[in-house]
Amino acid sequence: MKNEKTSFQTVTHHTDFCVVGGGLAGLCAAVAAARHGARVLLMQDRPMLGGNASSEVRMWVCGAQGDNKRETGLLEEIMLENLYRNPDRNYSVWDSVLYELAFCQERLTLLLNCTCLDCQTEAGRIRSVTGWQMTTQTFHTVDAALFADCSGDSVLAPLSGALFRYGRESAGEFGEDIAPAEADRKTMGMSCLIQAREEPRPSVFIPPKGAYRFTKEDLPYRIPNMDDPYENFWYMELGGEDDAIADTERVRDELLKVAYGVWDYVKNAPENREKNKNWRLDWVGMLPGKRESRRYVGDHIMTQHDVRGGGRFDDLVAYGGWSMDDHDPAGFRSAGAPTVFHPAPSPYGIPFRCLYSKNIENLLFAGRNISVTHAAMSSTRVMATCALCGQAVGTAAAIAVKEGLTPRGVYETRVKELQRLLMDDDCWLPGFTRAIPALTKEAALLCGSPDAENLRSGTDRPTQAGENSVTVEKGEAITYRFGEPRSVSRVRIVFDSDLNRATLPEQEVFRHRNMMHNRPLNWQDAYVPKTMVRAFRVEGIEPDGTVRVLAEETNNYQRLRRYAAEGKFAAVRLIPLETWGDERCRLLAFEVE
Repeated sequence: MKNEKTSFQTVTHHTDFCVVGGGLAGLCAAVAAARHGARVLLMQDRPMLGGNASSEVRMWVCGAQGDNKRETGLLEEIMLENLYRNPDRNYSVWDSVLYELAFCQERLTLLLNCTCLDCQTEAGRIRSVTGWQMTTQTFHTVDAALFADCSGDSVLAPLSGALFRYGRESAGEFGEDIAPAEADRKTMGMSCLIQAREEPRPSVFIPPKGAYRFTKEDLPYRIPNMDDPYENFWYMELGGEDDAIADTERVRDELLKVAYGVWDYVKNAPENREKNKNWRLDWVGMLPGKRESRRYVGDHIMTQHDVRGGGRFDDLVAYGGWSMDDHDPAGFRSAGAPTVFHPAPSPYGIPFRCLYSKNIENLLFAGRNISVTHAAMSSTRVMATCALCGQAVGTAAAIAVKEGLTPRGVYETRVKELQRLLMDDDCWLPGFTRAIPALTKEAALLCGSPDAENLRSGTDRPTQAGENSVTVEKGEAITYRFGEPRSVSRVRIVFDSDLNRATLPEQEVFRHRNMMHNRPLNWQDAYVPKTMVRAFRVEGIEPDGTVRVLAEETNNYQRLRRYAAEGKFAAVRLIPLETWGDERCRLLAFEVE
């Protein structure tokens, strides 16, 4: 039989907005843009979404610290979906939550297992990108008006000629006192994480050939502790002194030697054999989770000073609140502490000018690769902050598509609209207040709570200014009554999802962790926050007194609910009926327009 050489198929896609990279930043960017009307294609080089949060890497989602600082918007929607669907916190179910969000979203095309390997540019614009989908042996070329690089490694930077930075700036360049005296190409390293499970019976562990052998003296500052609920072996970190991209495969091989060697120490060191005899290695990550590589240059480069100063920008579109957590580039081989936690306020603002390219006019970005110095990136890199930036980028892209603007054009002419849409989508912008619809402001508010006006305060969470919430009895109506019949088009409600929630009953230590790493015996299930209103009804009162049901839910577990309404009403009322555990019902916003 004669073999004939053939070329691989190329499929061309035409869309408004192409997102490269499907971590939390890219996922939120793609979904936000699609929900606001843009046609979106999301190109992801892995078989699943989530990036460092996925089952391939298994890092928990960290973000702003402190009471009532939890990130909302799309990220909170994802977290609440996971609490409802995944009480056991199984990583396969978590993967399905992320996949479902993209797969079921209208106007969003999902390309998994597709690695971006080329892009075509013209006159300072990206015209198209091309990826290779290994499962179908097909090239995919995507023509779009706008592109977002959420790949982490900024794959479009060298391909497009976009300006980027790599490594650590000198202290003198921006006057950053936590930066090194001299600039270098060192970065934070990468980690292959492991997970363990406690069982009611002992187990043995035989390390693979090549695994390192460690003693207690070999592990200064890095002694594993299986009694510590925060133990996730993050300090098994290498690569910061290497090329964070080109050397990834070699560094991965070293990380596996370290990972198996550390677990050998946990199980077989004389001081550990008895106390850890029932712990079993459950999973080892083969894909390193990266912390740092290329960072784009935007119209603003955020520095340590912007972080410490609270980031009070007029174009604020996201916020952070993690410390400037600067890992030693030597990682696991460092003789000292693996990281230094330099203080940072929570929250501090992140401006839109850090989320689009300075020299490629139709390129945005979100994730650990935004326009920041190494010092600022040590805080902005955590995934909850990346997700907020992603939602901002996707929302901005939808505005740009609708108005025929570049990202810089959105900054120059539509940034207030961008902020308005983000706040309407339940993204908190510190220092900003959401505008209240005129119909809501003018209506008479009938409610038994003395704090009823909090429902139209424009701040959908407790802050230093106050609780901004209302508590009512189950079945107690909250009513907006109009002076004369008025047309109503939409109802918006924000319920209390307990932004300070623990993920396990009575275990405060887990309050900020969406997924866990090590599973002790008799592990308890997670749960939907008890504060959440589970059942409610929205009714419109027509001029003749007829009651029309505008919305009704019996199994609600989401914080933000919006419903289209059509008609003229003398009043609109919300009746909370049941919660997921609390005796009374708590709300943060109820508006009509």
